[in-house]
Amino acid sequence: MIISTNEVLFDEIQSETLVVAVSKHAENTSKWEAFLSSYGEHITEWVKSGDISSELKKIVKVPVANKETLKRILFVGIGERKQLTQENIREVFGLVGKELLASKPESLAIWIPSFSTESILDGDIAYLAAEGLTMGSFVYEGYKTSSNVPDYYLPAIELLTDEDSDEIVSYFEVGTVYADAVNEARILVNTPGNVLTSTQLGEYARELGSTYNFETEILGKKEIEELGMGALLAVNQGSVEEPRLIVLKYQATEKWEDVVALVGKGITFDTGGYSIKTKTGIVGMKGDMGGAAAVLGAMQIIGELRPNKNVIAVIASTDNMISGNAFKPDDVITSMSGKTIEILNTDAEGRLVLADAVTYAKQQGANYIVDVATLTGGVITALGYDKTGALTNNEKFFETFMEASLETGEFTWRLPLTESDKKRIRKSDVADLNNSPGSDGHMIFGGGFVGEFVEETPWIHLDIAGTSDTKAAYDFGPKGGTGVMVRTLATLIERMAEEE
Repeated sequence: MIISTNEVLFDEIQSETLVVAVSKHAENTSKWEAFLSSYGEHITEWVKSGDISSELKKIVKVPVANKETLKRILFVGIGERKQLTQENIREVFGLVGKELLASKPESLAIWIPSFSTESILDGDIAYLAAEGLTMGSFVYEGYKTSSNVPDYYLPAIELLTDEDSDEIVSYFEVGTVYADAVNEARILVNTPGNVLTSTQLGEYARELGSTYNFETEILGKKEIEELGMGALLAVNQGSVEEPRLIVLKYQATEKWEDVVALVGKGITFDTGGYSIKTKTGIVGMKGDMGGAAAVLGAMQIIGELRPNKNVIAVIASTDNMISGNAFKPDDVITSMSGKTIEILNTDAEGRLVLADAVTYAKQQGANYIVDVATLTGGVITALGYDKTGALTNNEKFFETFMEASLETGEFTWRLPLTESDKKRIRKSDVADLNNSPGSDGHMIFGGGFVGEFVEETPWIHLDIAGTSDTKAAYDFGPKGGTGVMVRTLATLIERMAEEE
């Protein structure tokens, strides 16, 4: 439940906990004076002495006496107000979300104007607060048979603002929609591969399609064979689990035109095949479907907000296992497009399933393609664990994407794709392409391979191998799946819809 007021009246707060921003320089407004008159002039002295810190992301909890409902105030440092960014605010509320998990209040009030600046208005604050709170308070329950930690759900939010209350609530609700989808993607990435098989991923997508009235197709092995998806089938050869091609269509306009395809890699577990991973490198490969999770999360937001843009989601899903039937180095396979591929590395399987997926997306009328994949360790070597790598063949399309990336705070860095790179991908004595030209420029070769099947369609490739998962807790959540690119993909669709 979300409650908003058109006027900030501190003595009438109904919530158990109040969140208040503290900036580096002393506040000197009538509202601050009203706040002090309600909760004590000594607060100013505590701020000056540093007992209540203005340091960015520093939270100080102060108990409240002699109030019927309010039990505590969370003073949140925002540093120098003029230097405050939207990402800072999102991070601050992520930490507030973590604090709520510890104190478990039944209700929360946020003094919205205490966070606002000349460029970051009350509506922005409400949106960012919702994202931060919802992502920051996320907990993955897992499969432990007993736990002493009770489930925690925040039942009531009170937004204190002097602006139009309905508008502020609307902003908060949209932020919650975005963050809920991120958390859903996190759950998918964290789910073990023996539980989240390709079949189960398909059923998850089917339920999503039913919820939001998407046109849904979940194609099994027989249908995939009929389509001639030799690349996806090759990766699946060693598995006892059938592959799935997952397709969700959101038609926003009368005609199916000007379509954006979101294509996700859905490898539910990756052993590396005969190019087997190390005993340490193989751990965590349940998350090799992070691209699929990002696409499904974005589709959840699209289903909730209904932007005026046609979107098709395509996910090629299988695991990559070892058996007597598994594909091998030196094999030559034929993709759905008809192009032949020499297999030099069975651990370069993600680009193979994406090749058939983008070909299918084009056949379904895609005019723009974004593929998302935990594709290469090379992107981590190049950019670290906190940056998503990108390739593109279209400057205008990528510019729109980067605007979305900057808005969500999901850092993306573009790498080059040169004619020399393409020549190496096409170098083979026995086939049209090879799937692994070398370990140098690995991220570029992986994405560039997918580009061979995209051809001239405006395209963006996103390698989230470093950003899809985190080894330690951070401002927005615990260790594990991050749900990266869910918000950026959805924001991209929203921006493209606005351009119509």
